[in-house]
Amino acid sequence: MPKILFLFILALFFSSCGAKKADKIDDYIFKTKSAKNDYLKSYNKSLKLWKVPFKEEDLITSYGTAHVIISGPKEAEPLLLLHGMDASSTMWYPNIEALSKNHRVYAVDFLMEAGKSVSCGETLSKEEIITWYNEIFEHYKFKKIKVIGASRGGWIATLLAIQENSNISKLALLSPAQTFETIDSKRKALPALMLKLFPNKKKLRRTLNAFAYYPKKIDTIYKNQFYLANKHSKSNTSLLQMTPFSKEELKSLTIPVLVLVGDHDVINSEDTVERAKKLIPNSEAEEIKNAGHFLTIDQSKIVNHKITEFLKD
Repeated sequence: MPKILFLFILALFFSSCGAKKADKIDDYIFKTKSAKNDYLKSYNKSLKLWKVPFKEEDLITSYGTAHVIISGPKEAEPLLLLHGMDASSTMWYPNIEALSKNHRVYAVDFLMEAGKSVSCGETLSKEEIITWYNEIFEHYKFKKIKVIGASRGGWIATLLAIQENSNISKLALLSPAQTFETIDSKRKALPALMLKLFPNKKKLRRTLNAFAYYPKKIDTIYKNQFYLANKHSKSNTSLLQMTPFSKEELKSLTIPVLVLVGDHDVINSEDTVERAKKLIPNSEAEEIKNAGHFLTIDQSKIVNHKITEFLKD
């Protein structure tokens, strides 16, 4: 068994232990009521970093409640944002002002991670993930929608886009995890697993130093939310079904696709860029200098410009 997989399974075990019985709650993500409350307080503080007006909505779906943060002009084209692992929709705080200028933005908290979406209690299969997002699309009556996915959100966005009946018209993938290749540097990615196993502020700093080229750019408020997501939320086995897409699946993407990765990304390498250019017919792919996996924070101005130009019709 690969070492990184063993450590992940170990994280699943440890994350299910240690909660006081009196404080335990029946929640797919959080072990205790106090942990959930602490996290939600930090989530709301991070939302104050958004520089645009927004509203929050909760949708009842077949698999639980979907939490959606909406911003931008009401009559503008819809744009879906899919966040990275343990990041939640608040991660878009350096980008939301630029992205919502000409689009009606819908940022969705993934059901199986820390956030405000609430799962019914089951790990979703790939098919169920597709169904869940399609229910959100149907609720908002999206005929065509542009999608931006970061890290795990990039993998989910690609999964949705390769479906025969997909209504995604443009796709932007930012540091997509397990999408074009397996994790590039397992050793460098280990701090994130160790943070999950034995969460403390020292391991948080190591993780941020590994995943961000400019960790000091990350707002302290958001750092705290990210830490609490790792400290209090349960790990889940959904990560294990994230495998890179086949050549045939990537070639089936005929819509315009933008792929951006940092030159210091511990998840991707320059092979991601080359594979995207080679396999996706209508693609733009580029490596961004002085950027790590947290691309949207490391080089927010550059990323915002490239995305907004790509989204133009």
